[in-house]
Amino acid sequence: MQLLHPPSSSSPHLNLPFQTSIPQHLTWGSIPHVKSSPLFSIHLTLQSQRDQSSSLWKHHKRAIFCSGATRASSVEVGSSSVSTGTPEDDVLKALSQIIDPDFGTDIVTCGFVKDLHIDKALGEVSFRLELTTPACPIKDMFEEKANEVVANLPWVKNVKVTMSAQPARPLFAEQLPAGLQTISNIVAVSSCKGGVGKSTVAVNLAYTLADMGARVGIFDADVYGPSLPTMVSPENRLLEMNPEKRTIIPTEYLGVKLVSFGFAGQGRAIMRGPMVSGVINQLLTTTEWGELDYLIIDMPPGTGDIQLTLCQIVPLTAAVIVTTPQKLSFIDVAKGVRMFSKLKVPCVAVVENMCHFDADGKRYYPFGRGSGSQVVQQFGIPHLFDMPIRPTLSASGDSGTPEVVADPQGEASKIFQNLGVCVVQQCAKIRQQVSTAVTYDRSIKAIKVKVPDSDEEFFLHPATVRRNDRSAQSVDEWTGEQKLQYTDVPEDIEPEEIRPMGNYAVSITWPDGFSQIAPYDQLQTIERLVDIVSPTVHA
Repeated sequence: MQLLHPPSSSSPHLNLPFQTSIPQHLTWGSIPHVKSSPLFSIHLTLQSQRDQSSSLWKHHKRAIFCSGATRASSVEVGSSSVSTGTPEDDVLKALSQIIDPDFGTDIVTCGFVKDLHIDKALGEVSFRLELTTPACPIKDMFEEKANEVVANLPWVKNVKVTMSAQPARPLFAEQLPAGLQTISNIVAVSSCKGGVGKSTVAVNLAYTLADMGARVGIFDADVYGPSLPTMVSPENRLLEMNPEKRTIIPTEYLGVKLVSFGFAGQGRAIMRGPMVSGVINQLLTTTEWGELDYLIIDMPPGTGDIQLTLCQIVPLTAAVIVTTPQKLSFIDVAKGVRMFSKLKVPCVAVVENMCHFDADGKRYYPFGRGSGSQVVQQFGIPHLFDMPIRPTLSASGDSGTPEVVADPQGEASKIFQNLGVCVVQQCAKIRQQVSTAVTYDRSIKAIKVKVPDSDEEFFLHPATVRRNDRSAQSVDEWTGEQKLQYTDVPEDIEPEEIRPMGNYAVSITWPDGFSQIAPYDQLQTIERLVDIVSPTVHA
């Protein structure tokens, strides 16, 4: 194995002139490609029915949860390497026919098969399928296929499948305020321009996700002009405080938790920017959100202090961009997309609002065409949704009942339902990519890196990564002098734990207790291991 320096490096300080001795079992050659196991995949179906998934949302309601405890004889499954010959092997081999349509991996490899119980004498099989979100748009078909493939086994007479979902949690809860530690995905809905229908999209997206079975909250981050009190009609229109915990109890409407400055009893804010940032921080981080699968943040217009504060205090999973056909709207939206890009927040969809209307058998485009398509093409955002001009959509926002609730079968509701499916799928893909971006392969004693949204995969020597730490503990902040010396790091050092830090970095815990923050950008500049072979296994 050799060390390979990246072809280009933006920071010479990250490539220290350390020579690294290599473990003896790593020699010249090549390592077979190892396929990552998508532990966070959620959308599951047979390959032959992949194209049907987008039309199945309307058949799915609330997820079914299993509360039964696991008996001592239960079998936990996390590998697709299944031998034949036992009843367990038969069942797992049958279930491995069900493929994740997004990642092409079977559900046994994904680790979704839990609590497997078999009584072959009676021909009875029971198991639980644990999804990462109850809003999986094809969970009903997934349950049906699991029943079908197991029931086809010749000795099986009765199959019982229970559907459940993992507890809501972010990928790195330890660094978050207590109120945000039980939220799986935080999605920003942004336009960076007022009056384009951003709040309408945020509210209807939230209630669409709730109808798909998810636990959802909405945070109205516009302190100067909160829209949420107008668009929903909760019975209790004032936020309450928990005096013992000094936390905020959100109000609710149709099962969705709501927080807005408009529910604080003070109307619209008249205050300076720093005070607004403090109010938003308090409202968001001290609220008792409970377990949520999705928290939708209705972002205020602009790209200033308030927006940056929101992006920095919460780990945004993804962003949905709202625009209108006009060129002026595109100019402001482009600023917002660039802001999210710098903050490593992926934009997963564009909603072009008020794009057309139909009359006299013709389609009219009163505000022109192309703004949404231009955003998609220029910034590579994968999904575009055209929202037509509908008087009912505007009227429902003013009446306090979201359009997807008032007319769930209407044209606008169908578009929001497709948007909801897109958000669920993209959030799952992002979580899977982030959770497996940096891992440690003990068999070859190397750190494997595959940065999200990149096809490149490479390996780093642990000692090299540790020596390239740029924190104050390793480098003098004032002089830039290297405090961590080459001999301070053993050649055989191994990381104890690697955890994701949002969409931009990982936290690596070393045996001496030091926790190193390693941004993806830095890892891409460190000298790499090349031509690795797995250790020879002797019979």
